[in-house]
Amino acid sequence: MKATRKIIRIDEDLCNGCGQCIIGCAESALELVDGKARLVAEKYCDGLGACLGECPTGALTIIERDADAFDEEAVEELIAARKAAPEPAQTAGSMPCGCSSANVVSMSPCDAANVPTQSGSSRKPLGSTLSHWPIQLRLVPPDAAFLQGARLLLAADCVPPSTPNFQQEFLAGRILLMGCPKFDDAASYVGKLAEIFRLNDVKDVAVLEMEVPCCSGLHRIAARALAESGKNVPIERVIMTRRGTVFSKEPVSTAPLGTL
Repeated sequence: MKATRKIIRIDEDLCNGCGQCIIGCAESALELVDGKARLVAEKYCDGLGACLGECPTGALTIIERDADAFDEEAVEELIAARKAAPEPAQTAGSMPCGCSSANVVSMSPCDAANVPTQSGSSRKPLGSTLSHWPIQLRLVPPDAAFLQGARLLLAADCVPPSTPNFQQEFLAGRILLMGCPKFDDAASYVGKLAEIFRLNDVKDVAVLEMEVPCCSGLHRIAARALAESGKNVPIERVIMTRRGTVFSKEPVSTAPLGTL
C-alpha cells in the first residue's frame, strides 16, 4: 500500500559510487548497481535519513512522496537472508575454483623463491614479508589457521601498487586481507570480517585506504563487522596518497551498530 511519506532520493549525477551510504544504512535498503547507489525497494527505507551523513558528495536527500509503506518485518527478513546467504564452499586446504595457487598456505622463509633484489651495486635481497595465501578477503576462510591471534592488515586493492615500500612499511608482522570497497559487495565483507573476528583472537587491525572517495568505506566495513562480532579490537585507519605517502592516521571508533 502506498502513502505519502519521507523516503530517500539519490541524485545519480552526484553519486560517485563510494558505497559509504550502504554501510551506513542499518536497514540494508541501499545497494550499488552499475557503480551507483540504488534503493533496493521502497519498503526497506524508513525515511529517517541516517545515511545522509555518510555521503561525501551530497547525492542523498530526504523527500516526501508517494511510496510503499516501510515494512520493518521485511527489513528483518532481508538482513537475515543476507547474513544466511551461503558463500562459496571453502575449507582450510582448498578453494572452490580448484586452482592450486588459491590453496590456503602459511609460508615459511624457505618459500621465498625468485626473491627480488635492489637496484644498484649492492644487489641486496629485499625478500618478501607475505606470510600466507590467499590474500583476497573474499577467498580467505574465516577459520584459516593463520588468522588465529593475527594482527590484520585490511588494505584496499589500490594501495600496494601505489606504495613503494608497502611490504616493508605495513605488511611485516601482519596478515593481509585485500578488497575493493567500491566494486565488491560491502555486506559480504562485513559478514566475512565479523566471522573472522568471532572465530579468531585478532589483536588489532590496520585499515589502509587511498585518498580517493571510493576507498573511504573500508574502515566503516571493519568497524561494522567488529560491532556485529561483539569483540573489542583496536582499529587504525591509514589514508595513503596516490604518490604512496601517508596522508593521515587515526583510530576508528567502534561504535554500536547503526551509528557508524
